[in-house]
Order: sequence, then structure tokens, then C-alpha cells
Amino acid sequence: MPNNPTVSTQPQVLLSTADFGRLEALASASVDKLLAAAVLLLNEIDRAEVRPKSELPDDVVVMGSHVEFRDEASGAVRRVQIVYPHEADIAADRISVLTLIGAALIGLRVGQSIDCPTVDGQRRALTVLGVE
Repeated sequence: MPNNPTVSTQPQVLLSTADFGRLEALASASVDKLLAAAVLLLNEIDRAEVRPKSELPDDVVVMGSHVEFRDEASGAVRRVQIVYPHEADIAADRISVLTLIGAALIGLRVGQSIDCPTVDGQRRALTVLGVE
């Protein structure tokens, strides 16, 4: 069977057991308010491999991680911290996991790229360059 070029393959997502439960509840509770980001996060959670935190590699984006990533369309590199919505502060580069970028980056490893929707309906690839 030939490959369908319209179907994108997304990278593997790794989540800790603790993050999995909390993120699933958060995304489910937010579908009415933040539809696009909540649905994206639920999709990422649904395809995640869940492990105890002690078994996650050090280069996985987890809650609280500082992540350096590149927007492949513009070449722009940003460094942000992925946080829960009540901790978000864009001026301090703390972005909520309930944003499109936050939901796309959670669970990725250094070197992985993901196709991420934008607020204007476009798509862009984001590549994880570093995780602290």
C-alpha cells in the first residue's frame, strides 16, 4: 500500500505518569474555553507513551522544562518554560501547556520536530533544540 503524502507522521511523545493524569484532566476541563489547544493536547496525550518519571530520558520536555526550539518556517529560536496555565507569564517566557506551542512541545525529545497548528489556521514545524 503506498504512503499517503497528506498524512503527517508525528514524533513519539513521552509523558510521566503524574503529568499524564494531570494534563488529561486539564485538557478535558478546558475544551469549552480553549478548543484548539485542548484538542491538540488531548491528541498528544492519547498517543503518548507513559512511564514513571524516573524512566524518562533527561532530554524529554516535561512540565516545568525550559525548552529551546526553532520555528522551521521563520528560523526563529525561542527559549520558554512549559508551565500550567496559572503559572503562565509570556513576558517571563513561561508559556502554558494549554497554548498551541506548549501542547505541541510537551513530551518531545531533543532533535524531534512536530507539525504545529497556528492561531491563524496555518501549520509550522517546531524542532526541539535543548531541554533543561
